[in-house]
Amino acid sequence: MTDVLLAVGTRKGLFLGRKRGGGSGSGGFEFDESPYFNAQAVYSVAIDTRGERPRLLAGGDSAHYGPSVFHSDDLGRSWTEPSKPAVKFPEFTGTSLERVWQLHPAAAEPDVVYAGTEPAALYRSEDRGETFELCRPLWEHPTRSQWVPGGGGEGLHTILTDERDPRAVTVAVSTAGVFRTADGGESWDPANNGVAAVFLPDPNPEFGQCVHKVTRDAADPDRLYLQNHWGVYRSDDGGGKWQDIGEGLPSTFGFAAAAHPHRGDTAYIFPITADIDRVPADHRCRVYRTQDAGGTWEPLTRGLPEEDHYGTVLRDALCTDDNDPAGVYFGNRNGEVYGSADDGDTWEQLAEHLPDVLCVRAAVVG
Repeated sequence: MTDVLLAVGTRKGLFLGRKRGGGSGSGGFEFDESPYFNAQAVYSVAIDTRGERPRLLAGGDSAHYGPSVFHSDDLGRSWTEPSKPAVKFPEFTGTSLERVWQLHPAAAEPDVVYAGTEPAALYRSEDRGETFELCRPLWEHPTRSQWVPGGGGEGLHTILTDERDPRAVTVAVSTAGVFRTADGGESWDPANNGVAAVFLPDPNPEFGQCVHKVTRDAADPDRLYLQNHWGVYRSDDGGGKWQDIGEGLPSTFGFAAAAHPHRGDTAYIFPITADIDRVPADHRCRVYRTQDAGGTWEPLTRGLPEEDHYGTVLRDALCTDDNDPAGVYFGNRNGEVYGSADDGDTWEQLAEHLPDVLCVRAAVVG
C-alpha cells in the first residue's frame, strides 16, 4: 500500500500531511500537529523517492542561526542537520548564503542532488544532499557581473535534469534568465531566445529575463513550459527557442508552473493580475490548465473559492504528485492549501490558517 506525502514549506516552519492508501479523492490528508523547524522559513523542499527509503530534504532559514539544509529518512519523524554547513559559499567568493531556493534530486544519477541558492548559484551533492560543492563555471560565468536581483532577490530557483543524459542541466535565475549546460556544468549558455524582458530598454536580450519558473513536459523531455515576469512560453527544443503561448489567459503574469507527471502537453499555471498588483487575476482563485501544449487554456475552479480571493501562489507553491490521475496541489500567501486528485478537475481545501506558504511538494511514498 502506498501513501501520498504532502510537504508545505511556510514562513514559520514545515508542515507534513499524509494521505493513507493514496487512493482517489483529494481529502483525507492528516497533518502533523506541529510544524517542523518552528519559526524558520522553509523556502525549499524535495521528496527524494529514488532509493529504497524516501529521503526528505528541507532548506530552512533561521533568523538566529542562518540558512541550512536538513534531511530525514523516516518521512519527517526525525531530522539531521550536517555538523558542517551543507551549502556554503567558498571563502574566495567573498559571499555569504542568504537561502536555499531549490532542492532537486537528479533524474539520471541516483545519489546526486542539486541545490539552487541566493545569491544565484548552483551546488551539486553526490551523497543525497548531505554535502554540496559549488558549480564554479556558472558562478564565474562571463555575464554574471550584469545579473541584477529581482524583486524577490537574485535566486537560482529552477533546476531541471534530463533522465536521458546526466550531463544536461537547465537552470533559471531571477533576473538573469535560463542557462543550460550539456557538459556536466563545465560550460553554460544562455537559453532565452524568444522570451521578452519588457522592463528592459532592449526587450529581447540574450540574458536578463526575469524567469519565474520552468517545468518539463512528461512525454517530451525537450518540451519546456516557462512562466515569465509577463509572458507564458513553450520550447520544443530544450530551451533553444521559446514561443509565446499566453493567448487565452486572463493575465500572463504569474510565478508558478507545473507539468502533469504522466500526460504529455499538459501543464498548470496560476495567473496573477500584474507585477504591481500581485493578487489572483480578476480576484479569482483559479488554476489554468493546458492539455494541448499551450494551444488553449481552461480555468479549473470546481471546489475552489467563488468569492473575491487574494491568495497569491508563489513560484514553488504549485506541484503535482506521481499518481495517475495526478494529484495537483497549491498553497498561497493566505496560508491555504488546496488539492485535486483528478488532474485538477475538482478541488478541496486541505489546510487553512497556515503561515505564508512558500513551497509545496507531493509524492507517492511506501
